Amino acid sequence: MRAAAFTELTGPEGVGVVDRPAPEPDAGDAVVDVDACAINRHDLWILEGDSAMVAADDLPFVSGLDVAGTVRDVGDGVTGVEPGDSVVLCPNETCGTCRFCREGPENLCAEFSLFHGGLAEQACVDASRLLVLPDGVDATTAAALPTAYMTAYHMLRRAEVGPGDLVFVPGVTGGVGVAAVQLASVFGAETVGTSSSRAKLDRVTELGLDHAVHAAEPDEIRGEVEELGAVDAVLNHLGGEYTELGQRVLRRGGRMVICGRTAGGRSEIDVPDLFLGHKRVIGSTMGTQQDLATIVDLVASGEFEPEVAATYPLAETGEAFAAMQDRETVGKLVVTP
Repeated sequence: MRAAAFTELTGPEGVGVVDRPAPEPDAGDAVVDVDACAINRHDLWILEGDSAMVAADDLPFVSGLDVAGTVRDVGDGVTGVEPGDSVVLCPNETCGTCRFCREGPENLCAEFSLFHGGLAEQACVDASRLLVLPDGVDATTAAALPTAYMTAYHMLRRAEVGPGDLVFVPGVTGGVGVAAVQLASVFGAETVGTSSSRAKLDRVTELGLDHAVHAAEPDEIRGEVEELGAVDAVLNHLGGEYTELGQRVLRRGGRMVICGRTAGGRSEIDVPDLFLGHKRVIGSTMGTQQDLATIVDLVASGEFEPEVAATYPLAETGEAFAAMQDRETVGKLVVTP
């Protein structure tokens, strides 16, 4: 089978199509014919050499978390899926035995990791992590959901967002940002988001953004957000200086959930404002398999449709990563082997 492998950790030019043996399922596994696999900034960080997860000795490396396709074969002991089923993969990998796996939620697992290997014609996965897709949800749509939408959904839950809340999403035109806007609308909340690109803001406004702030500097953003009133929740996938900004615009008792570090891995916290304002800063990684099941059901019932910016054939996976690196698009980029 063909796979789009990272042959060098140098950026998009380091992607090449290689031949690999077709996988065979062990007990508990399923082999999926991959019909679509979304890419994420997580993959790009690996490709740029900015992740401790993959080193030069691991090359060639096949990434790709967000797999959707058709079950080809299953190993011994598999229940719940069978050959011919249309499925989407929850990419969480957990030990299943630690305290956090026992008590939940599963993404607190002490050995939490993520599946890689979806940028290929076939993928061998843990069959228990597959969800059968309902009628009307195609593979490209499903592949857009696991990382960005599951992450945003879990952040909204952790931020206790409800009807009428004002939710601030800095960097709203990224994958998690777009997902947060669409899902916050499902929660009945109002959103304010920022971007340095007017055209991209216009597109997210069409997807449901209530208040668009065309700015990139935190001080300018803060002034415009504060004109709308103190926000109830911040969904921060940027980190860096946007953490202090998020804290400043929160109302008393407000909640900020952080899931990423695109703008930097270090942030400053105003400690007196934190405790005097009874504010909360909460870390969040991905979501749970039940979160993903809920999101799939929301799509199937017509509550929202995930935004897919473009699709690329497997041979053009490098071009997909170049588009992500250039930040030219709104929504998910999906490879369709």
